[in-house]
This record gives sequence, C-alpha cells and structure tokens, in this order.
Amino acid sequence: MADYNRAIEINPNYAIDYNTRGFSHRRQVNYEAAIADYNRAIEIYPNYALAYNNRGFAHRSQGNYKAAIADYNRAIEINPNYHNAYNNRGFAHRSQGNYEAAIADYNRAIEINPNYALAYKNRGDAYKVLGEKQKAGSDWQTAANLYRKQDNNAGYQGAMNSLRSLQ
Repeated sequence: MADYNRAIEINPNYAIDYNTRGFSHRRQVNYEAAIADYNRAIEIYPNYALAYNNRGFAHRSQGNYKAAIADYNRAIEINPNYHNAYNNRGFAHRSQGNYEAAIADYNRAIEINPNYALAYKNRGDAYKVLGEKQKAGSDWQTAANLYRKQDNNAGYQGAMNSLRSLQ
C-alpha cells in the first residue's frame, strides 16, 4: 500500500495508481476506501472502464446492487466487449434473483471470450437455481475443462464440486 501512496504523492493525477490502490483496498475488504479511490480514478479519467468495473465489484460486495449494475453498465458502454463487466453484472443480477438477466449477461461474456471459465461456472449456477440441471451440468463441465487447461486448480475443484452436487 505504501508504494501506491508514494506513487500518488508523486503524481496525484494518474488514474491507474488510484485504481490499483482501490483494488488493494478491496482485497483488504475496505470497500469505502476502494470506492473513494475508484471515484478519484474516474474523476481523472471518465472513460476508465476498468475503474467502473472495479467500483461496481466493491458496490456489489457491499450489497449495493443498483450502484454495481450502474457501474457495470457504464463499463460496458465504454467497452462493449468487456467480458468481465458482463460476467460481473450477471452476478449482480443473479444476487437479486434476476436469473434470466444474469444468464443473458453470462451468454454475452462467453460470446466475447469463449474460454472464460468463470462465466460458464456462473451461468451453470444460475441454471441450477432455475432447475435446468442438464444445462447447469454442461456449463460446469465446460468450466472444469477450461480451468484444467488454464492450470487453475481452485477453479477446477469448484466446478467439479458443483458437478457433484447434481448427483
């Protein structure tokens, strides 16, 4: 954190440093500080899609889904091919029980990046809640295969645990 503070002290108008420090705050579960840094990054660079996406994640982590979705919408408006923002917006929709909107966002994330294992995993989770176990299982299997190819053991195990829940 000291390095980010020093970088900002040296150049207080560099949006990337605020965004990066905000990410560090978010990882420390200090969402208010993270949001403040994302706000400053956006103030400096109003078309900073990553900062909107990250701020949306912080809002979502606080249960503020309306603000999160607004930030994801803005990130997507800036970069219509931002697959992470679609996935994150889908997660926010799913958290509110809006599974159809969530699935539409996961579909778009997968369309943009067919190797995006997390979007398959999340879409599978939404399908399961809707009782569409075959679709859920197919998505979880795809996620597991992708995670394995990407050497992401934790992701692979999570997808496999989801698959086992269908048995």
